[in-house]
Amino acid sequence: MKVSAWGNYPVVEAEVREFAGVEEARRKIGAARRMIPQGLARSYGDSAIGEAILSTLKNNRVLAFDERRGVVRVESGVSLAELVEIFAPRGWFLPTTPGTKFVTVGGAIASDVHGKNHHVAGNFSRHVVEMDVALADGAVVTCSPEREPNLFHATAGGMGLTGVVLEATIQLQPIETVFIAQETVKAANLDEIMTIFEESASYSNSVAWIDCLAKGASQGRSLMMRGEHAKRDELPERRDPLWLKEKGTIAVPFNFPGFALNSLSIKLFNELYYRKAPSGLDTSIVDLETFYYPLDAVHRWNRIYGKRGFTQYQFVLPKSESREGLKKILGRIAESGQGSFLAVLKLCGKETGLISFPMEGYSLALDFPITRNLFPLLDELDEMVHERGGRIYLTKDVRLSAESFDRGYPNADLFRELKRRYDPDGVFQSRQSKRLRI
Repeated sequence: MKVSAWGNYPVVEAEVREFAGVEEARRKIGAARRMIPQGLARSYGDSAIGEAILSTLKNNRVLAFDERRGVVRVESGVSLAELVEIFAPRGWFLPTTPGTKFVTVGGAIASDVHGKNHHVAGNFSRHVVEMDVALADGAVVTCSPEREPNLFHATAGGMGLTGVVLEATIQLQPIETVFIAQETVKAANLDEIMTIFEESASYSNSVAWIDCLAKGASQGRSLMMRGEHAKRDELPERRDPLWLKEKGTIAVPFNFPGFALNSLSIKLFNELYYRKAPSGLDTSIVDLETFYYPLDAVHRWNRIYGKRGFTQYQFVLPKSESREGLKKILGRIAESGQGSFLAVLKLCGKETGLISFPMEGYSLALDFPITRNLFPLLDELDEMVHERGGRIYLTKDVRLSAESFDRGYPNADLFRELKRRYDPDGVFQSRQSKRLRI
């Protein structure tokens, strides 16, 4: 069947298999010559696409929950959306979450996802107590940071290449309400938004939308959204503090025509979006969905980028290199005219993991429609990122070279060594892993 990930590029033929439970997983893995596990297919490129795909979506039970400690045991096909729906009304929330809740627990581990609170909470794997991983030889190994740590750290962020996560135990965080006390701050340029990030280090959550096409004195103009989980006494009396209101969604019914997104329409959108925000500090109480998952309210929003698809280019630079590096990279993007109306800037905390993405510094994510001129531009940006000691996020990648991977990830060879140990015959392979020679 034809399959693709969230970017709708590439579209390939692949055999898709499913499993539910340990024994069926072992049988499917044992019968495979090559495969890659896949959850809800929300990675943007080809990291969860191969000649055969092992879907985890039927392996989706909540197995146990310790109400007192907030520790939950789930199968890998359970989604973050389901965890929020079940446990937020009971006073527990995800310890960290990416910008969509439509991600499975197995996918969150494979990508070692991070969120708006990385500078405080770190990656998703930091909150995984232990997990069961099915290896290529059929063995099921329980691992944690203390027990079989090599397998744990190679699997967290390892893009499904060491084995199939079957079950995981996760530590949730307590919350008093399902609301966020949010502040929105308008910044005139890149220097100003980076200063605001530094001044906002005490906030648990911070993220900024950034105008990647603005030039001159307005380069990097931004809107920061920062916030904390609201306390009960911060809510109006009429609000139930733990009631998750069911939110309506709108759907994009078809692929937009290719001409709909161009430098003019993106520039116009960015101008209007920036200008509509009030000057100074704007405070509000918003629900979890609005703060963490604004795009989830638009079903199939990936169709906006048209039939050719799109990719998200996300990189991180060390803190010492971020200010000048971001100015040069934003300048090159603006010069190219291939801007993005969805550009997100975050301040990341300390580096953890073997080949997990974040490092202490600034991360910028930009969506680009697939065009003939795009990949040469991204090759240029790769070089600018690597010159400053940065790296590219594998979960968003669809075209990175093996050389670029090695330059950005100093533990690349150690990861290859561990992959050979746990998967000596190379059973777990994706299109991305072949390209990156891992």
